[in-house]
Amino acid sequence: MKIVLFWHRRDLRTHDNAGLAAALQSGYPVLTLFIYDREILDLLPSRQDARVTFIYDQVERLGRETAAAGGTFLAFYGRPLEVFGQLLSQHEVAAIYTNEDYEPYAAERDGAVAVLAHERGAEFKAFKDQVIFAKNELLGKSGKPARTFGSYRKAWLEKAQDEHFQPYPSADLLTAGHLQALPNAPARPSLADMGFARYEQFVPAAELPAEDLVRNYHETRNRPGLVNSSTRRSVHLRFGTLSVRELMRQARELNPKLLAELVWRDYFMMLLWHYPGTATESFDVRLRQVPYRNNEDEFAAWCAGQTGYPLVDAGMRELNATGYLPNRARIATAGFLVKHLLIDWRWGDRYFADHLLDYDMSQNVGNWQWMAGTGVVAAPWFRVYSPQSQLETYDPDLAYVKQWVPEYGTAAYPAPIVDHKFARQRAIDTLRAAYRAAG
Repeated sequence: MKIVLFWHRRDLRTHDNAGLAAALQSGYPVLTLFIYDREILDLLPSRQDARVTFIYDQVERLGRETAAAGGTFLAFYGRPLEVFGQLLSQHEVAAIYTNEDYEPYAAERDGAVAVLAHERGAEFKAFKDQVIFAKNELLGKSGKPARTFGSYRKAWLEKAQDEHFQPYPSADLLTAGHLQALPNAPARPSLADMGFARYEQFVPAAELPAEDLVRNYHETRNRPGLVNSSTRRSVHLRFGTLSVRELMRQARELNPKLLAELVWRDYFMMLLWHYPGTATESFDVRLRQVPYRNNEDEFAAWCAGQTGYPLVDAGMRELNATGYLPNRARIATAGFLVKHLLIDWRWGDRYFADHLLDYDMSQNVGNWQWMAGTGVVAAPWFRVYSPQSQLETYDPDLAYVKQWVPEYGTAAYPAPIVDHKFARQRAIDTLRAAYRAAG
Protein backbone atom coordinates (compact mmCIF):
# COMPACT_ATOMS: atom_id res chain seq x y z
CA MET A 1 0.00 0.00 0.00
CA LYS A 2 1.25 3.45 -0.84
CA ILE A 3 2.09 5.90 1.93
CA VAL A 4 2.60 9.64 2.29
CA LEU A 5 5.73 11.13 3.82
CA PHE A 6 5.37 14.24 5.94
CA TRP A 7 8.60 16.22 6.29
CA HIS A 8 8.85 18.45 9.37
CA ARG A 9 11.21 21.44 9.05
CA ARG A 10 10.29 24.80 10.63
CA ASP A 11 7.10 23.34 12.09
CA LEU A 12 8.15 21.17 15.03
CA ARG A 13 4.64 20.62 16.37
CA THR A 14 1.70 18.32 15.75
CA HIS A 15 -1.02 20.87 16.53
CA ASP A 16 -2.32 23.53 14.11
CA ASN A 17 0.03 22.34 11.38
CA ALA A 18 -1.24 23.05 7.86
CA GLY A 19 0.88 20.56 5.93
CA LEU A 20 0.54 17.80 8.50
CA ALA A 21 -3.25 18.21 8.52
CA ALA A 22 -3.32 17.93 4.73
CA ALA A 23 -1.14 14.82 4.80
CA LEU A 24 -3.33 13.17 7.43
CA GLN A 25 -6.37 13.84 5.24
CA SER A 26 -4.73 12.51 2.07
CA GLY A 27 -6.28 9.06 2.33
CA TYR A 28 -2.86 7.39 2.69
CA PRO A 29 -1.06 6.29 5.88
CA VAL A 30 1.41 9.00 6.90
CA LEU A 31 5.02 8.43 7.86
CA THR A 32 6.46 11.52 9.53
CA LEU A 33 10.11 12.46 9.55
CA PHE A 34 12.76 15.08 10.22
CA ILE A 35 16.16 15.51 8.57
CA TYR A 36 19.11 17.00 10.43
CA ASP A 37 20.38 18.67 7.29
CA ARG A 38 24.14 18.38 6.95
CA GLU A 39 24.12 21.15 4.34
CA ILE A 40 23.26 23.43 7.28
CA LEU A 41 24.70 21.72 10.34
CA ASP A 42 28.14 21.07 8.88
CA LEU A 43 28.62 24.84 8.49
CA LEU A 44 28.05 25.63 12.17
CA PRO A 45 31.15 27.06 13.87
CA SER A 46 30.75 24.90 16.98
CA ARG A 47 29.61 21.38 17.77
CA GLN A 48 28.05 22.81 20.91
CA ASP A 49 25.05 24.71 19.57
CA ALA A 50 21.96 25.52 21.62
CA ARG A 51 19.76 25.50 18.52
CA VAL A 52 20.76 21.96 17.61
CA THR A 53 20.05 20.87 21.19
CA PHE A 54 16.67 22.61 21.06
CA ILE A 55 15.78 21.02 17.71
CA TYR A 56 16.89 17.61 18.94
CA ASP A 57 14.66 17.86 22.01
CA GLN A 58 11.68 18.88 19.87
CA VAL A 59 12.28 16.05 17.39
CA GLU A 60 12.40 13.54 20.22
CA ARG A 61 9.17 14.99 21.63
CA LEU A 62 7.55 14.58 18.20
CA GLY A 63 8.81 11.01 18.17
CA ARG A 64 7.14 10.28 21.49
CA GLU A 65 3.88 11.97 20.47
CA THR A 66 3.74 10.08 17.19
CA ALA A 67 4.50 6.74 18.87
CA ALA A 68 1.77 7.38 21.45
CA ALA A 69 -0.66 8.00 18.58
CA GLY A 70 0.27 4.69 16.94
CA GLY A 71 2.73 5.82 14.25
CA THR A 72 6.45 5.97 13.56
CA PHE A 73 8.54 9.14 13.48
CA LEU A 74 11.82 8.91 11.59
CA ALA A 75 14.87 11.15 11.88
CA PHE A 76 18.01 11.18 9.75
CA TYR A 77 21.35 12.98 9.81
CA GLY A 78 22.19 13.59 6.19
CA ARG A 79 21.43 15.51 3.05
CA PRO A 80 17.75 15.76 2.07
CA LEU A 81 18.17 14.61 -1.54
CA GLU A 82 20.07 11.51 -0.43
CA VAL A 83 17.60 10.74 2.37
CA PHE A 84 14.60 10.99 0.08
CA GLY A 85 16.37 8.94 -2.55
CA GLN A 86 16.57 6.11 -0.02
CA LEU A 87 13.02 6.54 1.26
CA LEU A 88 11.55 6.59 -2.23
CA SER A 89 13.41 3.37 -2.99
CA GLN A 90 12.31 1.65 0.22
CA HIS A 91 8.63 2.63 0.19
CA GLU A 92 5.76 3.06 -2.25
CA VAL A 93 5.34 6.81 -1.80
CA ALA A 94 2.33 8.63 -3.19
CA ALA A 95 3.50 12.08 -2.13
CA ILE A 96 5.85 14.07 0.04
CA TYR A 97 4.00 16.68 2.09
CA THR A 98 5.70 19.56 3.88
CA ASN A 99 5.29 23.23 4.79
CA GLU A 100 6.82 26.05 2.76
CA ASP A 101 10.15 27.61 3.62
CA TYR A 102 11.07 30.92 1.99
CA GLU A 103 14.84 31.12 2.43
CA PRO A 104 17.07 30.87 -0.68
CA TYR A 105 18.68 27.56 0.26
CA ALA A 106 15.31 26.09 1.19
CA ALA A 107 13.79 27.06 -2.14
CA GLU A 108 16.65 25.40 -4.03
CA ARG A 109 16.53 22.31 -1.79
CA ASP A 110 12.76 21.90 -2.13
CA GLY A 111 12.97 22.30 -5.89
CA ALA A 112 15.51 19.48 -6.08
CA VAL A 113 13.43 17.21 -3.82
CA ALA A 114 10.33 17.95 -5.89
CA VAL A 115 12.13 16.94 -9.09
CA LEU A 116 13.35 13.73 -7.46
CA ALA A 117 9.85 12.92 -6.20
CA HIS A 118 8.30 13.42 -9.63
CA GLU A 119 10.99 11.24 -11.23
CA ARG A 120 10.00 8.47 -8.80
CA GLY A 121 6.28 8.89 -9.46
CA ALA A 122 5.45 10.84 -6.28
CA GLU A 123 3.99 14.29 -5.81
CA PHE A 124 5.62 17.07 -3.79
CA LYS A 125 3.15 19.29 -1.94
CA ALA A 126 4.15 22.30 0.17
CA PHE A 127 1.70 24.31 2.25
CA LYS A 128 1.71 27.79 3.75
CA ASP A 129 2.08 27.50 7.50
CA GLN A 130 4.51 29.97 9.06
CA VAL A 131 2.95 33.19 7.73
CA ILE A 132 -0.53 34.50 7.00
CA PHE A 133 0.33 35.82 3.52
CA ALA A 134 3.28 34.61 1.46
CA LYS A 135 5.05 34.97 -1.87
CA ASN A 136 2.68 36.76 -4.29
CA GLU A 137 -0.42 36.93 -2.11
CA LEU A 138 -0.01 40.55 -1.06
CA LEU A 139 1.73 42.60 -3.72
CA GLY A 140 1.24 46.26 -4.50
CA LYS A 141 -0.61 47.66 -7.52
CA SER A 142 2.64 47.52 -9.49
CA GLY A 143 2.76 43.76 -9.02
CA LYS A 144 5.83 44.08 -6.84
CA PRO A 145 6.28 43.99 -3.06
CA ALA A 146 5.47 47.16 -1.15
CA ARG A 147 8.54 49.32 -0.58
CA THR A 148 7.23 50.67 2.72
CA PHE A 149 6.03 48.67 5.66
CA GLY A 150 3.14 51.05 6.21
CA SER A 151 1.68 50.21 2.81
CA TYR A 152 2.16 46.49 3.37
CA ARG A 153 0.61 46.55 6.84
CA LYS A 154 -2.43 48.49 5.55
CA ALA A 155 -2.99 45.92 2.80
CA TRP A 156 -2.36 43.05 5.23
CA LEU A 157 -4.94 44.32 7.73
CA GLU A 158 -7.50 44.90 4.98
CA LYS A 159 -7.09 41.39 3.58
CA ALA A 160 -6.83 39.43 6.83
CA GLN A 161 -10.08 37.70 7.80
CA ASP A 162 -10.98 35.45 10.72
CA GLU A 163 -10.53 32.34 8.61
CA HIS A 164 -6.85 33.14 8.07
CA PHE A 165 -6.24 32.53 11.77
CA GLN A 166 -8.26 29.37 12.25
CA PRO A 167 -6.28 26.36 13.51
CA TYR A 168 -5.75 23.25 11.39
CA PRO A 169 -7.03 19.95 12.88
CA SER A 170 -3.69 18.12 12.69
CA ALA A 171 -3.63 17.15 16.38
CA ASP A 172 -7.11 15.59 16.18
CA LEU A 173 -6.14 13.67 13.03
CA LEU A 174 -2.94 12.26 14.53
CA THR A 175 -4.32 8.77 15.17
CA ALA A 176 -3.32 5.22 14.36
CA GLY A 177 -5.88 5.18 11.57
CA HIS A 178 -4.00 7.94 9.75
CA LEU A 179 -0.39 7.03 10.62
CA GLN A 180 2.08 4.49 9.29
CA ALA A 181 3.87 2.32 11.82
CA LEU A 182 7.19 0.68 10.91
CA PRO A 183 8.00 -2.29 13.16
CA ASN A 184 11.70 -2.22 12.25
CA ALA A 185 12.25 1.51 11.94
CA PRO A 186 15.86 2.71 12.17
CA ALA A 187 16.84 4.40 15.42
CA ARG A 188 16.82 8.16 15.40
CA PRO A 189 20.33 9.67 15.71
CA SER A 190 21.45 11.09 19.04
CA LEU A 191 23.35 14.34 19.44
CA ALA A 192 26.52 12.31 19.96
CA ASP A 193 25.85 10.30 16.80
CA MET A 194 25.85 13.58 14.88
CA GLY A 195 29.00 14.82 16.60
CA PHE A 196 27.26 17.41 18.77
CA ALA A 197 27.48 17.94 22.51
CA ARG A 198 24.45 18.98 24.47
CA TYR A 199 24.30 22.75 25.06
CA GLU A 200 21.18 24.29 26.54
CA GLN A 201 20.03 27.87 26.90
CA PHE A 202 16.84 29.13 28.51
CA VAL A 203 13.74 28.89 26.35
CA PRO A 204 10.28 29.94 27.59
CA ALA A 205 7.46 27.44 27.30
CA ALA A 206 5.95 26.90 23.85
CA GLU A 207 2.61 28.36 24.86
CA LEU A 208 0.85 31.67 24.48
CA PRO A 209 2.30 34.43 26.67
CA ALA A 210 0.33 35.73 29.64
CA GLU A 211 -2.44 38.13 28.65
CA ASP A 212 -1.12 40.92 30.89
CA LEU A 213 2.26 40.72 29.17
CA VAL A 214 0.62 40.99 25.75
CA ARG A 215 -1.65 43.88 26.82
CA ASN A 216 1.39 45.84 28.01
CA TYR A 217 3.70 44.85 25.18
CA HIS A 218 3.71 48.27 23.51
CA GLU A 219 4.88 49.86 26.77
CA THR A 220 7.52 47.30 27.73
CA ARG A 221 9.06 46.07 24.46
CA ASN A 222 11.78 48.74 24.47
CA ARG A 223 12.72 48.40 28.14
CA PRO A 224 15.42 45.70 28.19
CA GLY A 225 15.89 45.97 31.94
CA LEU A 226 12.39 44.66 32.64
CA VAL A 227 12.04 40.95 33.37
CA ASN A 228 9.06 40.56 31.03
CA SER A 229 9.74 43.21 28.44
CA SER A 230 8.61 41.05 25.50
CA THR A 231 6.83 37.79 24.74
CA ARG A 232 10.11 35.88 24.16
CA ARG A 233 8.25 33.68 21.67
CA SER A 234 10.48 34.38 18.68
CA VAL A 235 12.38 31.11 19.08
CA HIS A 236 9.10 29.18 18.97
CA LEU A 237 7.99 31.01 15.84
CA ARG A 238 11.39 30.32 14.30
CA PHE A 239 11.17 26.56 14.82
CA GLY A 240 7.41 26.28 14.64
CA THR A 241 6.88 24.91 18.13
CA LEU A 242 4.19 27.59 18.41
CA SER A 243 1.79 28.35 15.58
CA VAL A 244 1.94 31.91 14.29
CA ARG A 245 -1.84 31.76 13.94
CA GLU A 246 -2.17 31.18 17.69
CA LEU A 247 -0.05 34.18 18.59
CA MET A 248 -1.67 36.39 15.97
CA ARG A 249 -5.15 35.56 17.22
CA GLN A 250 -4.08 36.69 20.67
CA ALA A 251 -2.38 39.81 19.34
CA ARG A 252 -5.40 40.78 17.23
CA GLU A 253 -7.53 40.69 20.35
CA LEU A 254 -5.17 42.28 22.86
CA ASN A 255 -2.45 44.44 21.32
CA PRO A 256 -2.18 45.98 17.82
CA LYS A 257 1.51 46.77 18.37
CA LEU A 258 2.36 43.11 18.86
CA LEU A 259 0.29 42.27 15.80
CA ALA A 260 2.25 44.87 13.81
CA GLU A 261 5.53 43.25 14.85
CA LEU A 262 4.21 39.88 13.68
CA VAL A 263 3.16 41.46 10.40
CA TRP A 264 6.77 42.65 10.00
CA ARG A 265 7.68 38.96 10.15
CA ASP A 266 5.37 38.16 7.22
CA TYR A 267 6.76 41.16 5.35
CA PHE A 268 10.42 40.23 5.68
CA MET A 269 9.73 36.63 4.64
CA MET A 270 7.89 37.86 1.57
CA LEU A 271 10.73 40.24 0.71
CA LEU A 272 13.39 37.55 1.03
CA TRP A 273 11.34 35.29 -1.26
CA HIS A 274 11.19 38.00 -3.92
CA TYR A 275 14.74 39.25 -3.42
CA PRO A 276 16.84 36.23 -2.37
CA GLY A 277 20.00 38.09 -3.29
CA THR A 278 19.51 40.37 -0.28
CA ALA A 279 20.66 37.52 1.94
CA THR A 280 24.21 38.30 0.86
CA GLU A 281 24.24 41.73 -0.76
CA SER A 282 22.67 45.12 -0.21
CA PHE A 283 19.39 45.68 -2.00
CA ASP A 284 20.21 49.32 -2.76
CA VAL A 285 22.73 49.14 -5.60
CA ARG A 286 24.01 52.60 -4.68
CA LEU A 287 25.27 51.24 -1.37
CA ARG A 288 26.92 48.07 -2.60
CA GLN A 289 30.31 49.73 -2.79
CA VAL A 290 30.41 51.45 0.60
CA PRO A 291 34.06 51.54 1.74
CA TYR A 292 33.38 49.92 5.11
CA ARG A 293 36.32 50.14 7.50
CA ASN A 294 35.90 46.53 8.73
CA ASN A 295 38.44 46.98 11.51
CA GLU A 296 38.89 43.52 13.01
CA ASP A 297 40.00 44.77 16.44
CA GLU A 298 36.93 47.00 16.73
CA PHE A 299 34.71 44.15 15.55
CA ALA A 300 36.21 41.92 18.24
CA ALA A 301 35.50 44.61 20.85
CA TRP A 302 31.89 44.82 19.65
CA CYS A 303 31.51 41.04 19.78
CA ALA A 304 32.85 40.90 23.32
CA GLY A 305 30.80 43.83 24.62
CA GLN A 306 33.83 46.04 25.21
CA THR A 307 33.00 49.16 23.18
CA GLY A 308 32.71 51.57 26.10
CA TYR A 309 29.04 52.17 25.33
CA PRO A 310 27.09 50.42 28.08
CA LEU A 311 23.82 49.68 26.26
CA VAL A 312 25.71 48.19 23.33
CA ASP A 313 27.98 46.19 25.61
CA ALA A 314 25.12 44.93 27.76
CA GLY A 315 23.32 43.67 24.66
CA MET A 316 26.33 41.85 23.26
CA ARG A 317 27.12 40.25 26.59
CA GLU A 318 23.55 39.03 27.00
CA LEU A 319 23.65 37.63 23.47
CA ASN A 320 26.90 35.79 24.13
CA ALA A 321 25.67 34.39 27.44
CA THR A 322 22.07 33.48 26.61
CA GLY A 323 21.51 33.47 22.85
CA TYR A 324 18.88 36.18 23.30
CA LEU A 325 18.86 39.91 22.63
CA PRO A 326 15.98 42.28 23.53
CA ASN A 327 14.49 44.45 20.80
CA ARG A 328 16.04 47.76 21.83
CA ALA A 329 19.42 46.16 22.43
CA ARG A 330 19.30 44.67 18.92
CA ILE A 331 18.77 48.13 17.50
CA ALA A 332 21.54 49.64 19.62
CA THR A 333 24.12 46.96 18.88
CA ALA A 334 23.38 46.74 15.16
CA GLY A 335 23.25 50.49 14.66
CA PHE A 336 26.54 50.95 16.47
CA LEU A 337 28.32 48.36 14.33
CA VAL A 338 27.19 49.59 10.93
CA LYS A 339 27.27 53.33 11.61
CA HIS A 340 29.70 54.11 14.46
CA LEU A 341 32.28 51.50 13.47
CA LEU A 342 31.43 51.43 9.74
CA ILE A 343 31.58 47.65 9.64
CA ASP A 344 29.73 45.76 6.90
CA TRP A 345 26.24 44.72 8.03
CA ARG A 346 26.98 41.19 6.83
CA TRP A 347 29.60 40.80 9.57
CA GLY A 348 26.94 41.56 12.15
CA ASP A 349 24.35 39.36 10.52
CA ARG A 350 26.84 36.46 10.49
CA TYR A 351 27.61 36.94 14.18
CA PHE A 352 23.92 36.99 15.04
CA ALA A 353 23.41 33.90 12.89
CA ASP A 354 26.02 32.07 14.94
CA HIS A 355 24.75 33.19 18.35
CA LEU A 356 21.02 33.98 18.34
CA LEU A 357 18.82 31.11 19.42
CA ASP A 358 15.97 32.65 17.42
CA TYR A 359 18.04 33.54 14.36
CA ASP A 360 15.81 33.78 11.32
CA MET A 361 17.43 34.80 8.04
CA SER A 362 14.58 36.90 6.67
CA GLN A 363 14.11 38.85 9.90
CA ASN A 364 17.77 39.45 10.52
CA VAL A 365 18.72 40.30 6.96
CA GLY A 366 15.75 42.65 6.77
CA ASN A 367 16.56 44.36 10.04
CA TRP A 368 20.32 44.59 9.49
CA GLN A 369 19.78 46.14 6.08
CA TRP A 370 17.17 48.45 7.63
CA MET A 371 19.76 49.66 10.14
CA ALA A 372 22.44 50.02 7.46
CA GLY A 373 20.08 51.93 5.17
CA THR A 374 20.67 49.44 2.36
CA GLY A 375 17.49 47.35 2.33
CA VAL A 376 14.26 47.10 0.38
CA VAL A 377 12.71 49.01 3.24
CA ALA A 378 15.37 50.99 5.07
CA ALA A 379 15.89 53.59 7.74
CA PRO A 380 17.38 56.77 6.23
CA TRP A 381 21.07 56.18 5.61
CA PHE A 382 21.86 59.40 7.49
CA ARG A 383 20.13 58.25 10.69
CA VAL A 384 22.74 57.48 13.33
CA TYR A 385 21.36 56.62 16.75
CA SER A 386 23.17 57.99 19.77
CA PRO A 387 24.06 55.09 22.12
CA GLN A 388 23.98 57.48 25.09
CA SER A 389 20.55 58.87 24.22
CA GLN A 390 19.26 55.33 23.73
CA LEU A 391 20.58 54.40 27.15
CA GLU A 392 18.98 57.41 28.83
CA THR A 393 15.66 56.79 27.10
CA TYR A 394 15.30 53.03 27.40
CA ASP A 395 17.39 52.07 30.44
CA PRO A 396 17.28 55.25 32.53
CA ASP A 397 17.79 53.47 35.86
CA LEU A 398 20.59 51.32 34.37
CA ALA A 399 18.83 48.10 35.37
CA TYR A 400 19.89 46.36 32.16
CA VAL A 401 23.42 47.75 32.20
CA LYS A 402 24.00 46.80 35.85
CA GLN A 403 22.91 43.24 35.09
CA TRP A 404 25.33 42.69 32.22
CA VAL A 405 28.08 45.30 32.69
CA PRO A 406 28.71 45.29 36.46
CA GLU A 407 32.01 47.15 36.08
CA TYR A 408 30.31 50.13 34.42
CA GLY A 409 31.28 53.31 36.28
CA THR A 410 34.57 51.90 37.52
CA ALA A 411 38.12 52.11 36.19
CA ALA A 412 37.73 48.57 34.87
CA TYR A 413 35.24 49.67 32.22
CA PRO A 414 36.83 50.72 28.89
CA ALA A 415 36.59 54.21 27.48
CA PRO A 416 34.38 54.62 24.40
CA ILE A 417 36.00 52.99 21.39
CA VAL A 418 34.99 55.95 19.23
CA ASP A 419 33.54 59.40 19.86
CA HIS A 420 29.85 59.54 18.95
CA LYS A 421 29.91 62.97 17.30
CA PHE A 422 32.95 62.05 15.20
CA ALA A 423 31.56 58.61 14.26
CA ARG A 424 28.18 60.04 13.32
CA GLN A 425 29.69 62.54 10.91
CA ARG A 426 32.07 59.94 9.48
CA ALA A 427 29.18 57.59 8.74
CA ILE A 428 27.10 60.31 7.09
CA ASP A 429 30.03 61.53 4.98
CA THR A 430 30.97 57.99 3.91
CA LEU A 431 27.44 56.99 2.93
CA ARG A 432 26.76 60.31 1.19
CA ALA A 433 29.94 59.85 -0.85
CA ALA A 434 28.89 56.31 -1.81
CA TYR A 435 25.53 57.63 -3.01
CA ARG A 436 27.15 60.33 -5.09
CA ALA A 437 29.75 57.98 -6.56
CA ALA A 438 27.00 55.59 -7.65
CA GLY A 439 25.21 58.40 -9.43
